[in-house]
Amino acid sequence: MHLLTAMMAILLDTTHISDDGMKSIGAGIAIGIGAIGPALGIGNLVAKAMEALGRNPEARPAIQTNMILGLAFAEAIGIYALLVAIIIKFV
Repeated sequence: MHLLTAMMAILLDTTHISDDGMKSIGAGIAIGIGAIGPALGIGNLVAKAMEALGRNPEARPAIQTNMILGLAFAEAIGIYALLVAIIIKFV
């Protein structure tokens, strides 16, 4: 409800938000939304890897290698979101 009130205040021009304030809001939204995907991906990846290890413990090296590779790619997406947030904030 507060977000709706803030948006209405911006649209009705009853509150003046500086450019730096809007940049901060944009950076916060960018990192907030950008961190959800990697977090869900990493959680799902580790859960499925543990399930696979429980079913077939002999396949540990192959599962672990693929899991670490997937974690690195998911984490890279989170780092890209952080970089976008920093660019929004300071440029």
